[in-house]
Amino acid sequence: MSLRSTQKISEKGKVTILITNDDGIHARGLRAIIAVAREWADVWVVAPERPQNAVGRALTLHKPLRLTEIRKQIYAVNGTPADCVTLGIEKLLQGETVTMVISGINDGLNIGDDVTNSGTVSGAIEAVLHGVPAIAVSQEGQENASYRRAAAIFTSRIAQRVLAEGLPEETMLNVNVPARSLRKISGVKVTSLGRRRYLNPVVERIDPQGRKYYWIAGERLTWQRQKWSDFEAVSQGMVSITPLHVDLTDYRLIKALEPWESMLIDLKPAEARRQSQKKSESAL
Repeated sequence: MSLRSTQKISEKGKVTILITNDDGIHARGLRAIIAVAREWADVWVVAPERPQNAVGRALTLHKPLRLTEIRKQIYAVNGTPADCVTLGIEKLLQGETVTMVISGINDGLNIGDDVTNSGTVSGAIEAVLHGVPAIAVSQEGQENASYRRAAAIFTSRIAQRVLAEGLPEETMLNVNVPARSLRKISGVKVTSLGRRRYLNPVVERIDPQGRKYYWIAGERLTWQRQKWSDFEAVSQGMVSITPLHVDLTDYRLIKALEPWESMLIDLKPAEARRQSQKKSESAL
């Protein structure tokens, strides 16, 4: 594997990392990873000023973005996680080597097909597209401070392994941690994405004026694509690490679709011939 970002040491004698999330600048999971990461890294934080859950990789294009300093090296943005990463790398830390981006720790799992709409995962994807190694981290539940501490410690361990060994180009890690204290986590498993669907995903209600409104909710249904999916690992009390590739191309299908190239280009002349034939027949 090749490391995509040089482990440049900051003036403080530590590597420089950028942390973001989609739960907002005041989230408990964000505070937990900041506290642990500061032990080995020069930490900068750029996070949304309010929750931005399920926004995917949305970028803010139709209003100005503002960086608001909350404390030293901690900034809030009136935008999405992808906005935060872009501003952090390209403006706030412009000219400095950002060694890694950590997105999280999200309050709630991001497993299976949920990764496609996750703001947490998208923060890491945005980093990868800027050429910076990244991991996204989510936790099953954060009601207990010892759970958050456990997630932060595992995040720190995984981040340091990435810095030591690197990741392939256009690849990130999606990490999910069960709701357990550190001593009760049963192991670590490298996994694939499971499948996550919802039963009755749209809930219809009536407001006081008698008008219908809708919640996108529903009961989560999860199952495996193959052995050792992310949800299976978490359900057994293990930390799940799923490598994700940002190139969504299905290379297996390219060869099968190649005959379409000539078939589709010939459709227009064929249609023209049919129209011409119809005109000739109507003239007789």
